[in-house]
Amino acid sequence: MTRVAEETWRARVRGCLLGGAIGDALGGPVEFEDARSILAKYPDGVRAFVAGGWPAGTITDDTQMTLFTVEGLIRASVRTDRGIGFTVGVLHGAYDRWLDTQTLSGPSGERNGWLQGEQWLYARRAPGNTCLTALAEARKGGPKIPQLGAQAVNDSKGCGGVMRVAPFGLLPEYFPADWVFDKAAEAAGYTHGHPTGKLASGTLAAIIRELCGGASLDDALTKATDLLTKHECHEETSTALAFARHLAATTPAGPVTVERLGGGWVAEEALAIAVFAALAYPEPEQFLDALALAVTHSGDSDSTGAICGNILGALHGETALPAELVFTVEGRSTILQLADDFALEFTQGRRLHGDYGPYTAWFDRYPGG
Repeated sequence: MTRVAEETWRARVRGCLLGGAIGDALGGPVEFEDARSILAKYPDGVRAFVAGGWPAGTITDDTQMTLFTVEGLIRASVRTDRGIGFTVGVLHGAYDRWLDTQTLSGPSGERNGWLQGEQWLYARRAPGNTCLTALAEARKGGPKIPQLGAQAVNDSKGCGGVMRVAPFGLLPEYFPADWVFDKAAEAAGYTHGHPTGKLASGTLAAIIRELCGGASLDDALTKATDLLTKHECHEETSTALAFARHLAATTPAGPVTVERLGGGWVAEEALAIAVFAALAYPEPEQFLDALALAVTHSGDSDSTGAICGNILGALHGETALPAELVFTVEGRSTILQLADDFALEFTQGRRLHGDYGPYTAWFDRYPGG
């Protein structure tokens, strides 16, 4: 990348990760409310952080798992020093470390790497049962999932896969587009076994990738859909996306229209709602309008908000994020530190580690594996 291109890409990386956290924290408090009760309290939609069992601005499991996705990708890259290629199975280990944050009160002292040592992440924020169960089974090495790195054996297409895979789309362009799609789908499959759960995840990663390359949102959706439709069992996801694009082009934006797309509890619906909101308010100054639309409905508001924030953050970069939400979202320093480390690894990694050195503290921060 040229210096200008790298700076633009870094802004998109930061925007995607922080935008997702903002959308997550915006929608978390209203996740289990119906649209009517939400609108009774917030007639213009949820446009500011509110308390809802946790302090205002608190992120949920969506952002937690996204951060471990970022860390896993960095560690997979470091692991290539061993001459064994970029192994996405390393992400399963990252999600296993996330499982510690849901089952322990704090770091055990038995894990390596810096992210698992962040005490604030050790909090349960309504994690999905499918994620918890699938990861626990993989940890035990039981009959359903014999080891880490294997696909989950269940029929779940819940949104717990798609809400965490945006970082795959942030990888630089030397990672091929079809690889990004397939590996994001594979990573989602560590917990969600249904083809739609995987393919919706691959599609989100493909959308993010195109946006990071400078594509418009419409073009990114078209290119991602072209990849999607090459896969068997694509129909649920491609139909949901086509409907979202149709509604965005023909129907006024509002909670009633959003609910025609479903509740967002399953992968293709969550992706479709986020895409609809982004299409309805595609301009940088409309970022908050889009997030408010994405979370104000009778469904999985934190996940749809997180995915919408990922998309628009990648499209516009960090400077488009609403300042009044940026400065109060939980974990901002950790999110941005990971974003910057991600950029360092995938642009200047050879200054940090290599087959024969240098041997810096990066290895302690991101052990390979």
